[in-house]
Amino acid sequence: MKTLHRMLLHAIAASFVSAAEPATPAMSASELAARLNAFQQDGSSHVRLKMEIQGATKTVLQLQIKQRRTSASTEIVYQVLWPKERMGGSVLLRKFGNQAATGTLFVPPGPLRTLDAAQMKEPLFGSDLSHADVIENFFAWERQTIVGTEIVDRVSCQVLESKPGGGERSPYAAVRSWIDVRRLVPLRVEKYAASGQLVRRIDTTRVVTSDGRHLPANLTVSSPQKGSFTELDGSRLKRGVSYADREFTPDGLKEVTTPRSTPE
Repeated sequence: MKTLHRMLLHAIAASFVSAAEPATPAMSASELAARLNAFQQDGSSHVRLKMEIQGATKTVLQLQIKQRRTSASTEIVYQVLWPKERMGGSVLLRKFGNQAATGTLFVPPGPLRTLDAAQMKEPLFGSDLSHADVIENFFAWERQTIVGTEIVDRVSCQVLESKPGGGERSPYAAVRSWIDVRRLVPLRVEKYAASGQLVRRIDTTRVVTSDGRHLPANLTVSSPQKGSFTELDGSRLKRGVSYADREFTPDGLKEVTTPRSTPE
């Protein structure tokens, strides 16, 4: 069994990626961001994810994530597989080029609901991740700067600051990523509002190696303003998955299907 996807961050925001080869510490900010961005665009994949939401009460969900990512577009479906009473709850998130991301939510047996810009900032299934966190790729932003070097879990990391440029839309004014440059894995990500207030923090708590690549296997997402956090544990990664186009449409959210691997 293989452990986790690069992301969720892909997605997740996502936005956690892995490298096939070690990176060189001499890279500039734009070069580092470009490599991290390139690993986001890994085609189609499928992941099983355990989500533990630690708020006033504890909630545990088992999810499947379907993804299609290229340099031109990103399409992601999150679907609840367990518990039974929430099975089939789904969200479709799409982004094309520099256009604003869009979302559709389905909570059975209710109707499909289109997410507006404000609702894209709302929690994904009640977690500490927002819908925007899942679809956004801040390594693709125009403005990238290395602002320092810090130790995270005994690892020296380059601190990469990403800011949206002209035409790039985000609920955040800046994102800082603590990058383990040798393995090219973000060990920490912090997202800031225009006021400078920390909105979201994502920590990698376990890194594994799969097929010669370093992958974030466990993540903790915290919301300092709410005092809550969510733990993510991914497994059963499949790459090169064959999806029908319908699976990435609003009507496709009403069906819970498992993928087929593309023959090699």
